[in-house]
Parts: sequence; structure tokens; C-alpha cells
Amino acid sequence: MAISKGYKFDIESRVAFPKRLILMAPIGPAIKYNPDRNALPEQKFDFDPKTGEGTGLPLWTATVTDPHEASEGKGKRASFEITFISQHQPVPAGEQIVDDMWFIELEGLTAEPKVMGQGEFKYLGYVYRATGIKGDNNTPKPTAAGNGNAAKAGA
Repeated sequence: MAISKGYKFDIESRVAFPKRLILMAPIGPAIKYNPDRNALPEQKFDFDPKTGEGTGLPLWTATVTDPHEASEGKGKRASFEITFISQHQPVPAGEQIVDDMWFIELEGLTAEPKVMGQGEFKYLGYVYRATGIKGDNNTPKPTAAGNGNAAKAGA
């Protein structure tokens, strides 16, 4: 059986990132690209209008770095983005290093294999998505019943 393109593997945060992640900047909304410079920024949602798949929840992005990758000498990227799928903006929880820098662990983490890099410098990387941050008591947790926002998000 073949694994379809776009398949996301569930993975525990401590398995993917043994030394945790360092949140490098505040978490903010994922913004849609709009070529019209005068248009107001519009937040992305987890919904694919072509396939009708997705949760319909807002997307949030965070820039992180993986100290384990750097310590192993295999670091291809100094930092990368994590996308959060959550009704509310995740709040950092954990050990604060300095202003706007935190050690974090993720909840509901998935990894999607993807070819990264350019030209002869391509390599296998992963696109990570999560539903929240462990220890975040300020953000309501998603319910199993869903929220019915998929139709609204496609509009």
C-alpha cells in the first residue's frame, strides 16, 4: 500500500524534539499572501476549498529552533516555522529564557515529509503542525465534537 502525498504522521513532541524547541518570537496569525498591497491582511484557515478537507480552524505560526539538531551537527536550518491549528492563539508555556524566547513542547504534533532546499542542495525535511503548547492554560482546548467552521472558512 502506498502512502498518499500530503500524509501527516502523528508524533510525540519529545520524540521529534528531544531537547524541546525554543520559541524565537511571539506566535501570530498565519497571513494569506495577497498581491494587492492595499488589501487588509487576511488570516489563513485549515480548509482546502478544492478538496473540502480541513478543520476550518484558524492557523497560527511560530518561529522556532531545535537545539538538538544544532548539537548533533546536522542542522540544515537555523530556524523554521511551526503551524498551529487552533481556535485561539496559543500562549507560550514553559521555561522562559529571555523576553519572547521560551522552551516549549507541542501538543497534537504531526510531521509531513517534504523535499526542501533548492537545486543540488535538496534534502528531506518535515512540515510540522500542532494543536497547542503543553502547559498552556490560557487557550481553550479543542473539543472532539468539532466546531462546524469549515463552511465559513471556505467563504
